[in-house]
Amino acid sequence: MYIASRTLQTIAWSTLAVSAAHAQYVIDNLSFGHKEGVYISPDLRAIPHFDVQGIDDFKPQILSDRVILTPPYPGSKRGALWAIDPMHHGGDWTAELDFRATGMERGGGNLQLWYVKESQAHDKPNSLYTAPKFDGLVLVVDQYEGHGGSVRGFLNDGTKDFKSHPDPDQLAFGKCDHAYRNRGHLSTIKLHHANGLLEVTVDGESCFKTDKVKLPQDYYFGVSAASAENPDSFEVHKFIVSTTNSHTREEPNRQRFPDARNQQHQQPVQNQPHQESAQQQHAQQQNSPPKKMASSQQIPAWIQDVLASNVKTDNDRFEDLHNRIQDVAHHVAAVYTAIESLNEMAEHRHNELMSRLAPIDDRTAHNVRLSEKTDSTAQQILRDLESKDYKELIGALHRRLEDNHKDIPNVVKTVVQQHGLSWMSLLAIAFAVQVMVVGAYLVYKKRRGGAPKKYL
Repeated sequence: MYIASRTLQTIAWSTLAVSAAHAQYVIDNLSFGHKEGVYISPDLRAIPHFDVQGIDDFKPQILSDRVILTPPYPGSKRGALWAIDPMHHGGDWTAELDFRATGMERGGGNLQLWYVKESQAHDKPNSLYTAPKFDGLVLVVDQYEGHGGSVRGFLNDGTKDFKSHPDPDQLAFGKCDHAYRNRGHLSTIKLHHANGLLEVTVDGESCFKTDKVKLPQDYYFGVSAASAENPDSFEVHKFIVSTTNSHTREEPNRQRFPDARNQQHQQPVQNQPHQESAQQQHAQQQNSPPKKMASSQQIPAWIQDVLASNVKTDNDRFEDLHNRIQDVAHHVAAVYTAIESLNEMAEHRHNELMSRLAPIDDRTAHNVRLSEKTDSTAQQILRDLESKDYKELIGALHRRLEDNHKDIPNVVKTVVQQHGLSWMSLLAIAFAVQVMVVGAYLVYKKRRGGAPKKYL
C-alpha cells in the first residue's frame, strides 16, 4: 500500500495538534509539590505564593514534602492553605489535591477544597460548618452518614449561611463514597472544569459531574482541615493547578547571565589558537549538565608569559591585555561552574538528608506526644489519690465493726427470747419423757415375765 507524502504530513500535523490540545501546563504560583526533588518550602517555614494559617497558638507544620494541617494530637485543631494569587483563567483547568488522613479507630475531622471569590487568608481557618457566607465552590471530605468516608460538593452564591442552616448536608449537589482514612497511601482528588462541564474524580475514578455549573475566573483556591476531639491528622502532599493553554503558565526566569555577556565571552580572537580552544572549553562547561562536577581538563590553561621587550607596538599591547583579561574571565567562569556544581551537590545531599530525617522527626514527635499523654495521665491519677482522705473511711469501718461486736450479745438474747421455749414447755417435755421411760420399763418387765424359762 502506498501513502502519499502529503497524507503523512497531514497525519503528523494532526497528531501534533491533538497532543498539544491535551497538554497540561502547570501554573506555578498556584501549585506546590509538583517539582521532583524540590522542597515545597525553601526554609521549612512558609510556602511560596501561599498563606499558611492555624488557630489560636497552633500553626500547621511544614515539612520537606508535605504540610500537616491538623496534628495527630491534640484534637480540635484547624489549619488552612490559601493561594495569594487568584485564578486568572475561566476556561479549561484542573485542580489536583493529594492528601492523607490518619488517626485512631474512632477519630474524626474533615478536609475542604475551596474555590471562592473572597480569600479567607486573613481569617481563622474554617470548615463548611463554621464558614461565613461565601461565593463559590467547596469540596468536603469527611465521614458523612458513617459510611467510612465521602466526597461532597457544595455551591453558594453568597446568600446561604451554612453556619446557621439547620441541615447543611442536604445542600450538597454531588456526592460519592470514598474510604480515605488510614489507607497507607495518598488519596487524589481532581476538580476539572471545562467548557460547560464540572467533574470531580477520586483516585482516577469519576465521583460526580454536572453540566449546570460554570465557575468564573479570578477566584481563590484554598485547602482547610479541622479535627475532632478524637483527631484525624490531615496531610497535604501536593496541590497542582494546570491548564491546557500555554500562555497561562508562569515560567521562572532561568537565565543566569545576559546574552551580551555570553556573546562577549564567546567572541573568537584572531591569530590566537589557544584562545579559541579556551572558548570551546568554556562553552562546553556552560552547556554541560549543572550537576556534573567541573574537572581539571575543563579549566583552560593560562596563557604563557611573554617578555615585555617582545611587546613593542600599541596594537600588540592591546591584544596581549585583551587576551589575558579574557583568559581571566574564562577561569572565573570555570571557577563559578565548579562552585555551582558543589553547591548543587551539597543541596542534593541536604535534601536527601532531610528526606531521611523527616520520618525520624515524625516518630520522635509521636513518641513525645505519647510521653506527654502518659505523664498527664499519671499526674491525674496522683492528684486523684492525693485529694481523697482514706483515713476517715478506714476509721468509719473500724467504728462500724466495733458497734457490731457490742451488739452481738443483745442480738442473741433477743433471738432466744423471741424464738426460744418457755419453762412450762420444758417441764412438760421432761414429764412426758419420764412417763415414756416408765411405760417402756413396764412393758419390758411384762414381756420378760411371760417369756418361757430355760433350765440348764
